[in-house]
Amino acid sequence: MHAFVFPGQGSQAVGMGKELAERSAQARAIFDQANAVLGFDLAALCFEGPEDQLTATENAQPAILTVSIAVLETLRAAEGAAGLRPRLVAGHSLGEYSALVAAGSLGFAEALRLVRRRGELMAASNEGTMAAVLGLELAPLAEICASVGEYGPCVVANQNAPGQLVISGATEAVQAAGERAKAAGAKRVMPLNVSAAFHSPLMQAAAAGLAEAVAATPVGDAAIPLIANTTAQPIQSAADIRRELVEQVTAPVRWIGSVETMVDHGVTAVVEIGAGAVLNGLVKRIAPALQRINIASADDIVAAIK
Repeated sequence: MHAFVFPGQGSQAVGMGKELAERSAQARAIFDQANAVLGFDLAALCFEGPEDQLTATENAQPAILTVSIAVLETLRAAEGAAGLRPRLVAGHSLGEYSALVAAGSLGFAEALRLVRRRGELMAASNEGTMAAVLGLELAPLAEICASVGEYGPCVVANQNAPGQLVISGATEAVQAAGERAKAAGAKRVMPLNVSAAFHSPLMQAAAAGLAEAVAATPVGDAAIPLIANTTAQPIQSAADIRRELVEQVTAPVRWIGSVETMVDHGVTAVVEIGAGAVLNGLVKRIAPALQRINIASADDIVAAIK
């Protein structure tokens, strides 16, 4: 039983999708559609950069979505791919939008407009910061975050893998929590090069703006369940999906719990669709018995369906 998972922001790289677009009519069609919907040459930005423009939040989010769906559509069209059909989908933060396109809840054009708006809103929320904390588990780190409240909000924003967590919040609070985490035995605390405190209460304004965009967007029930970031539980109804897309802007990404839920539902193989291989690296740490497949290129598709 397969689950398809889709990467989030940070997986972007200049050149992503180029080889696929050269070899796949389905991928070219997706890039052409993205260019038309957005009104600029997203394909050229993905294929050629410049890197600083591709990395900008308002560009990175639609770029990553587009590459993921270009890979997905190429896979769907491949002869012999019928055996690679997901029973569950999930995505890391931004990746939830790709997962919802795969599950039939969102159309690609609608998802693209939403993530462009999401990126703009998140880029405008330039308050706070984030830091990766390695070598400390969730419960003690959550206590540390709660202990620095006098400096402002601080939360465990990304529960990526055991001993691989990310904190987010007011800059002074994150710095204080990082120092206390090191004192409590964390191996490393690394400030992240981000424009704001994503997945924290400081993103309330972005969530409110996104709520307006989501309310104006057609959203359907998902044909297969999505493991939601905010709860690590499966959802399918349009109402639950709308709520999830808004709440995940300020809520933690519960990736550890999401993978554990996949295992509980009988998943035996996780297929990462899109640029990079970050998520399967996390899956290996959370549930090493799961088979892991990465599909980012035409050659990957050939290898996966042999």
